Amino acid sequence: MQKSLKHIAVIMDGNGRWAKSKGLERFLGHRQGTRATVAVVEAGVELGLEHLTLFVFSSENWQRPKREVEYLMNLLVEMVAQEVPNLMKNNVKLYVIGNLNKLPETPRQKLLEAVEQTSQNSGMQLNLAISYGGRMEIVDATREIAELVKKGELNPETLDEAEFAKHLYLRGAPDPDLVIRTGGEYRLSNYLLWQAAYSEFFVSDVLWPNFTKEDFAKAIKFYNTRQRRFGKVVE
Repeated sequence: MQKSLKHIAVIMDGNGRWAKSKGLERFLGHRQGTRATVAVVEAGVELGLEHLTLFVFSSENWQRPKREVEYLMNLLVEMVAQEVPNLMKNNVKLYVIGNLNKLPETPRQKLLEAVEQTSQNSGMQLNLAISYGGRMEIVDATREIAELVKKGELNPETLDEAEFAKHLYLRGAPDPDLVIRTGGEYRLSNYLLWQAAYSEFFVSDVLWPNFTKEDFAKAIKFYNTRQRRFGKVVE
């Protein structure tokens, strides 16, 4: 692993298509996908990542059929209860980004309890993007900054990218070095729009339920071939 590889973000795509290919209902693909999620978290710990950010549920996903959304929320509660002991064992700190106010009471409370329970862990930080949208994040940061300016607590003349980033959901985290998307789609889907400005982008044709540690390693291998210039010229 390159020393610069501190943060990997993942767009976990393909659960529905996996289920359809098996003649199953879409929500069963989400359950199968949890196996890949556990495997990738384990791989992140083994790699010694500082941050692993997973796109669990987007702000647009609320438009999906009610039955599917309810299943996803119940699955979220189940997975949190199941995995907190493993997070504690592996010294993983859980963090959640997104508009949690839209979540039903039970999953919201279970998530917050898990965040509190793991808050003193000092290993990898696992960031779950739930009810998350990249544009919404930027708007929320702008609103927060505007309030500070209004109160006279921030001079707009001193506002720069570093200051702006302090008001994003992942404040204090390094930008992702690598963004992995499964399922063969080539788009960010409103994910970490600010933070991914210079991320390397790896697309896997593998549907998320079939994604393994070996597939994760392929993405790392790809990353290690990249020369990151950040707009500069490297002689």
